[in-house]
Amino acid sequence: MTSRPTVLVTGGTRGIGRAICDALAADHDLIIGGASADAVAEACARYENARPFVADLADEASTTRAVEALGLTRLDGVVHSAGVLGNGALTDLRRDDWRRTFEINVVAVADLTRLLLPALEAARGTVVVINSGSGLTAGGPGGVYSASKFAARALTDAMREELRPMGIRVSSVHPGRVATDMQVELNSFEGREYDEANYLRPESVASAVRLALTATPDANVDMISVRPGPTTRRTGTARC
Repeated sequence: MTSRPTVLVTGGTRGIGRAICDALAADHDLIIGGASADAVAEACARYENARPFVADLADEASTTRAVEALGLTRLDGVVHSAGVLGNGALTDLRRDDWRRTFEINVVAVADLTRLLLPALEAARGTVVVINSGSGLTAGGPGGVYSASKFAARALTDAMREELRPMGIRVSSVHPGRVATDMQVELNSFEGREYDEANYLRPESVASAVRLALTATPDANVDMISVRPGPTTRRTGTARC
């Protein structure tokens, strides 16, 4: 009997991460990541095949302990869905603001991938990074978010080539604006009223992630850009 593939989803308790777990649960075993033990436990309870991964991804020691606690010998995929928005004009941001955004959106992605490499290599697994339209085009204010997503895009491109000899695939998914809590925060920052009908559904992004994870072994889905379709009321800007 063939065992089900196992995928770790960071930020799996809400938004895009939760939709990804929903999209995979029927035929995958899940490891659901989050910073809150209660939120992770609640998310795991939604499925028969889920286990927790509780870690502060901004903290190296916390992340290392959480990976070691999993005791993984193989891992078929990791989806880096956790992220922070990072609002503010250049004139208002300080070094700590830049560091916090880059720590979660870039450094944590690189470090967690590194820690999972032995298990990913054993399974010839797939790494999927949830990026943004802001990783393809940039505009202000909010340059800190775009800068972090451009850096994440460069990281993903570099990982793809570095990990290819290990049999590990790397994909980057770039959604446009998505109807999530992050979008509510962004609309508030921009002084606009939030209406979820204006944006992509998280399930649409989850479908793209599933494609990257389940592509046949001869193929690597390098990059997917998921933009709002004609049924949304407006396309908005590139920013997620």
